[in-house]
Amino acid sequence: MQFKRTFIAMSFASLLVMGGCASVPMGDSQRDATLKTFNAPQDKAAVYVYRNESMGAGVKMDVSLDGKPIGETAAKTYLYEEVAPGHHQLISAAENNSTLDFDVVAGKSYYVWQEVKMGIMYARNKLQLVDDQTGQAGVKESKLTVLATPAQ
Repeated sequence: MQFKRTFIAMSFASLLVMGGCASVPMGDSQRDATLKTFNAPQDKAAVYVYRNESMGAGVKMDVSLDGKPIGETAAKTYLYEEVAPGHHQLISAAENNSTLDFDVVAGKSYYVWQEVKMGIMYARNKLQLVDDQTGQAGVKESKLTVLATPAQ
């Protein structure tokens, strides 16, 4: 009986955390609009990491590219980076770490969907490379977030 009450209480607490709103630093609305034209630079590749779901809205997830933090996502947000052609690795941290290794070519855009899943104590995530049509639709549903700058 005690286990059942504890489980119910923990489940309820998880839902509260996953249903709230997380705050992340947002990018400039003009830059957001420009990035949604999906024009990759000719000498680099454009990488969009988007999270267009409301599930886990109260949970921020750290994202790093090639070992360097690029920002945090929250519900209905995306991150943008330009990278040199070649091999790259994205890591997204939540209750689990999701890793995506991928290769890029210059002049092309790549779209990575950060799928949010129910976890035991926190939200889980999974990074998935998606096609252009799916990725562009997901980015259009989201707003640009940026890496927080340290306080001066």
